[in-house]
Amino acid sequence: GLEEVLFAGRRAWVLAGDTEVPEDPPRGVRLLPYFDAYVVAGRPRELLYPGAAATRALAGGQAGNFPVLLVDGVVSGVWHQRRSGGKIDITVEPLHDLTPAMLRELDEQVDRVGEIMEGRPRLTIGPVAVGPHA
Repeated sequence: GLEEVLFAGRRAWVLAGDTEVPEDPPRGVRLLPYFDAYVVAGRPRELLYPGAAATRALAGGQAGNFPVLLVDGVVSGVWHQRRSGGKIDITVEPLHDLTPAMLRELDEQVDRVGEIMEGRPRLTIGPVAVGPHA
């Protein structure tokens, strides 16, 4: 069932018992798709989209119009995929240098996209030339 809670002074409904806040902040590298709920509804937006991320990953202030690279819970770049037959070319445009550990996690995320999309992914790190989803 659902239970009513107060969140930021407003009423909200959550799954009964699902009111705990994680003790640790988000960690890791993720590739989130267009209009993912985390980046669309996440607040405060200036913490989720700091600095250059707001300029690069928000379309006129609107979230969700770009698939995003998330590092430790913060938007840290954009990405795009292009499929041709069984091949999936994935381009990731990070907004800052990625450590070797982050690059390993990114490779795992790219492999995961390949599994989900049932294709052979290939990662390129560089500029994403595709504009926002309309």
